[in-house]
Amino acid sequence: MIAPAAARPPRNYRIIAVVAALALTMETIDATALVSALPTIARDFGVPATNLSALITAYLLSLAIFIPLSGRLADRFGSRTVFQAAILLFMASSLVCAAAPSIDGMIAARFVQGMAGAMMNPIARLVVLRSAPRHQMVSANSWLILPSTLGPILGPPLGGFLVTYVGWRWIFYINLPIGLAAVMLVSLLFDQHRAPHRARLDLAGFMLSSLSIALLLFGLQAATRDGEAALAAMLLLVGATFGAAYLRHARTREHPILDMRLLGLRQFRLSLVGGSLTRITQGAQPYLLPLMFQLGFGMSAAAAGTIVLATAAGALVTKLFAAPVLKRAGFRTALLVNGVLASAGYAAAGLFRPGWPWGSMVAILFVSGVAMSFQFSAYNVLVYEEIPPERMSAATSFHTTFQQLLLSVGVSLAAVVLHGAMTAGGRRIPAFGDFTIAFAVVCAISATATVVNWRFPSGAGAKIGGRDA
Repeated sequence: MIAPAAARPPRNYRIIAVVAALALTMETIDATALVSALPTIARDFGVPATNLSALITAYLLSLAIFIPLSGRLADRFGSRTVFQAAILLFMASSLVCAAAPSIDGMIAARFVQGMAGAMMNPIARLVVLRSAPRHQMVSANSWLILPSTLGPILGPPLGGFLVTYVGWRWIFYINLPIGLAAVMLVSLLFDQHRAPHRARLDLAGFMLSSLSIALLLFGLQAATRDGEAALAAMLLLVGATFGAAYLRHARTREHPILDMRLLGLRQFRLSLVGGSLTRITQGAQPYLLPLMFQLGFGMSAAAAGTIVLATAAGALVTKLFAAPVLKRAGFRTALLVNGVLASAGYAAAGLFRPGWPWGSMVAILFVSGVAMSFQFSAYNVLVYEEIPPERMSAATSFHTTFQQLLLSVGVSLAAVVLHGAMTAGGRRIPAFGDFTIAFAVVCAISATATVVNWRFPSGAGAKIGGRDA
């Protein structure tokens, strides 16, 4: 049984969840706001904008590499200590990014930012899940969904505003007061959790899994660029080879860095697979929607971002009713019905045209945001229902790794399908029909999660506040 290292009065799990969400929102907004600033950064440093892709890939690479380490570090040094250290490291690397005199310096600082981000997300989830009573896990978890929903939506318009009116360096400076507030609140509110029996670091497994994840991620990104099909295929093949080597290695280790034995737990396995399929659409829509509104409707980045905020508003509303609805309807029924609604809503967004009333488009995006956020409220709680306390760190690292990977897969897949539709039509700029195809493909994949949802037991979630069978 994992217990706090030092006794403290019981904390309100909602406050802890809000503090964790504050830190994670800082991270996700920073990661997405930078995209809006790339042309300006390129002009200031006198380099082509196409040369700045490393600012994005360095962060993603670091994130993919270090997420599996998060649980082990929390077990060894304490969850509060590691979370605070991650925030401080994120702040320090943000300052270096803002003050960097060269692109190479910024790339190095972005890699360090990714390292800090890799620690923040899984440990935040671990702290919140340990602070909340099991019957309140849905309510607590709903706060942790917001950063991943709000970040990709709020980041681009915020980045555009800062670049236009203040300067691109403020994309990084703005992290400092937010991070400082988060560190202080963490000191006051978070308990220090350590594992009583700490396993040795699986260094070989860490290397194999990191190489596999990184190569698969970059292979998917290469597939979205012209003339790099051979490189993409090679990266994917080598990444899959390292992945197979890791699976062979993990069978021989008592405490592998990513414990595949967790897949033997039925609800963990189903939640992971169903949630991963659904995240294809979750990752794709922040990429496709702003692009469609800007290129298809001729809107400015700020105007497009304002409309897309409807999905964020839907996600915010969801936390008000997710827990009681899941308790009344049951997790399995809610996942089945709502999963179809979530996929259908974003598929309908692919049919938007200039003649549509603005109110109807905003309403569809709002309902889609509600449905998608609700779906993750269920998945992200069910995945832990069968996990014993001593395996919580391992489960969190495993789950968060797949979350990040599948969001990236969603973006890459959407870009591949959109590019393929443009190529088939002989177009250099996507037409509305190309967006329709891209939305249809990613939503069809997410809709297959219905088959997975059907396999949940009727009493799934009963231990954490769901309706009994």
